[in-house]
Amino acid sequence: MTMRVKMLSAVLTLGLSLGIGACTPVGVVIGAGAATGVAAYQERGIDGVARDLRIATSVKDKFLQFDHMLLTDIGIEVYEGRVMLTGQVDNEDIRANAVRLSWGADGVVEVINEILVTDDGNILDTARDGFITAQLHSRLTFDNDILAINYAAETVGGTVYLIGIAQSAEELERVKNHARSISYVQRIISHVRIKTFTAQPQPQQTPAPEN
Repeated sequence: MTMRVKMLSAVLTLGLSLGIGACTPVGVVIGAGAATGVAAYQERGIDGVARDLRIATSVKDKFLQFDHMLLTDIGIEVYEGRVMLTGQVDNEDIRANAVRLSWGADGVVEVINEILVTDDGNILDTARDGFITAQLHSRLTFDNDILAINYAAETVGGTVYLIGIAQSAEELERVKNHARSISYVQRIISHVRIKTFTAQPQPQQTPAPEN
């Protein structure tokens, strides 16, 4: 990764550490020009990033219209049309409504339901989870062997949830190792897709004409 992309990713990490979600339009953090530069380097490309942002905005709007507390309790990450929901809620009905509303957004191809039904959460846990997520984004950003811009993460109750595109199984394992090395991480759940490379067709050799 070039130094320019590293710097842009570092700014994104700063935004995340301040509580700005990965699905928040990047322009809010670093400006439209730089956002376009970051998006161009992602596996999704500019169109893919824009599409996922539209989906995330739509899901958040549906949550807001139904019950504004959903946005407080549930995290939303969208990657390639796959909506990953995380968080802690008090009952099963809330979780079911979040999944239903997410499917109602145009362009959604999958809803990954990682919402926990529990009343064990507290302010200290939320602060600790935010610290874990910020630490992970920072470590990925400054690891030259990881394309950090292709990953999004959420932490709930010490569990790290990952989504995105890995260049290889080895890169994904490296990401997980970073997560494991952070204090208070209890487990890691990955919904990351490993990139598949299409073999390039070999040029056919034309036989020399006979004399």
